[in-house]
Amino acid sequence: MRQLGVTDIKTPPMVLGGNVFGWTADRETSFALLDRFADAGGTLVDTADIYSNWVPGHRGGESEAVIGEWLRASGKRIGIATKVGFAPARGGQLDPAHIATACDASLKRLGVETIDLYYAHQDDEKVPQADVLAAFGKLIDAGKVRHIAASNFGAARLKSALDLAARDGLPHYRALQPEYNLVSRHRFEGELQDLCVQHNLGVLPYYGLASGFLTGKYRGKADLGKSVRGGRMAELLEGKGGQVLAAMDAVAAETGATLSQIALAWLAAQPGVTAPIASATSLAQLDELIAGWDLQLSKDQLDRLTAAGA
Repeated sequence: MRQLGVTDIKTPPMVLGGNVFGWTADRETSFALLDRFADAGGTLVDTADIYSNWVPGHRGGESEAVIGEWLRASGKRIGIATKVGFAPARGGQLDPAHIATACDASLKRLGVETIDLYYAHQDDEKVPQADVLAAFGKLIDAGKVRHIAASNFGAARLKSALDLAARDGLPHYRALQPEYNLVSRHRFEGELQDLCVQHNLGVLPYYGLASGFLTGKYRGKADLGKSVRGGRMAELLEGKGGQVLAAMDAVAAETGATLSQIALAWLAAQPGVTAPIASATSLAQLDELIAGWDLQLSKDQLDRLTAAGA
């Protein structure tokens, strides 16, 4: 188990992604996935108030609603991380009034009294950071939120929010959710990663498997039609993706691990990272990911993977 920064949240080296619930995983499948994850020792599921509004006929909140139904039906308990601020509000994505109403709506869909980790889903320069943090502070004071976090923030804005919180006694962001994986590293490595390590922010990266590319599913142009995401893989194949897959294949031969397990183990070993977020649409996929929780790559293996994706 790994501790998320300075919070009391502990998690194995994977957080379950809830973006698929009510979308590519129907209600029955979602319930089975949540059962298996919780029974295996998983402690945190990641969702957002906007999931899955990109689906025709959906409005957002479908994922939270499925999780809430599972909590009531199963009687099990798991930590909830959800988000606010991706959909525009009248005064900006992180308008304080919108944060308050969105939080209440998320709590109602989830059927819980408290959100364990509540994210600003993306930065919003239209709203003063002091107002955003104060709005989150009211939720904490009311017992509706335990800890707050930032998603998709750049280093400068995250640092200014942390400095402001320290100076004015406002709530601190305790975690960061960036896009980060073996073939997409520029958004996190460097100043942002150093800032998280310095302030002991727990890092929970999304797209840990690069939308499936790092499973080895896409090896050539003939593979691009295997899923709706295939079109996005051509750029990776033409870039450094091939050499990353080759390095992963070598590590797989040495360890017997799958490429998915290797991709997440590399992430979990990076400075500042608490646990990558990964989703699954079948029990077989989830079982494969869970089986990789104990995978420890050697320094040489980590270095080779890092060099391949540099």
